[in-house]
Amino acid sequence: MRDALVAAAFRLFLERGYEQTTVDDIVTLAGVGRRSFFRYFPSKEDVVFPDHERCLADMTAFLAGGAEHEPVRRVCDAARLVLRMYAENPAFSVQRYRLTKRVPGLRAYELSVVWRYEHALAEYLRERFTGRPDGTLRADVIAAAVVAAHNNALRSWLRSDCEDDAGAAVDHALGYVQATYGHGVAPTAPEEQKKRPDGRPGPSARPDEVVVLVSRRDAPLWRVVQELESALGRG
Repeated sequence: MRDALVAAAFRLFLERGYEQTTVDDIVTLAGVGRRSFFRYFPSKEDVVFPDHERCLADMTAFLAGGAEHEPVRRVCDAARLVLRMYAENPAFSVQRYRLTKRVPGLRAYELSVVWRYEHALAEYLRERFTGRPDGTLRADVIAAAVVAAHNNALRSWLRSDCEDDAGAAVDHALGYVQATYGHGVAPTAPEEQKKRPDGRPGPSARPDEVVVLVSRRDAPLWRVVQELESALGRG
């Protein structure tokens, strides 16, 4: 019944427009009563995003089981659960993306959904960074960066009508977050040249090379990573 309501709603949204479609129209087409609709969806907006509650629950459970993992990598992996949800039904995801772009109220609703994902990531990181200098600030900034990187790649995939490689795009985007805030540097894209700016061979040609980086003790982590990437010719 839940799937039938979603299918009926989107059929009407495409035929009549979102604003011109009422809950009564949806239940009539689906062949159910209003009470059945509100058993599954608190509002008309919720029928546009029927899978986010499940995904948010999956993300929360995933994070709860990762206390022993490197925290930045863990939240990046948690964000990939959202991509998996969109990839389960690409045609529906594209329809929703186009509809949300046209309806201001749905864009506002989507922002509230995105904030809940970001809040879940930040809560996990705050617990992991307890006692560290600027632990709460660090957690909030990283959570926002993960969401921004993931959504940038996700929307690019949706704009391509799901023809691009969504997994590769999200991995590339989240690589920036891990390089800046996590352990290690982002993988170099295959098409990038394996040489430094001065023309000398890069690390792939000199695997035995040792790089020593000197930095101020109070330098922010992102600056240290940036200097390391520059030294390795990956900046």
